[in-house]
Amino acid sequence: MPNKPIVLLAEDDQFLRRMYATKLSQANVSAVLAEDGKQALDCARKQTPALIVLDILMPKMDGFEVLEELKKDPVLKDVPVVLLTNLSEAEDISRAKKLGAAEYLIKAHFLPSEVLSVVKKYIQK
Repeated sequence: MPNKPIVLLAEDDQFLRRMYATKLSQANVSAVLAEDGKQALDCARKQTPALIVLDILMPKMDGFEVLEELKKDPVLKDVPVVLLTNLSEAEDISRAKKLGAAEYLIKAHFLPSEVLSVVKKYIQK
């Protein structure tokens, strides 16, 4: 495999960010990390990732705002976005789908290994 796929991981919780970065690295995936929404958008624009894993509750810009901006960007609009969040309200899930999220994962319902399986599904195309 010449180039490792790049996954942008936007998560404001340092522990979770590190844990998922380690998991991605073990799966031979390059992780680009962002700790807030604005940084996530900047990173995505600098190097178009194969997939974006995005938290919703983040400083500077929330995940919904980031998702909206990504979908407006001609270069990034087709990059799949998996929301990984603690928000479990039906209206949040519905809003995410309307904005174009590929998947909506609730942190408490998914083990890191399961999240990794979802990531692999999108980058092994």
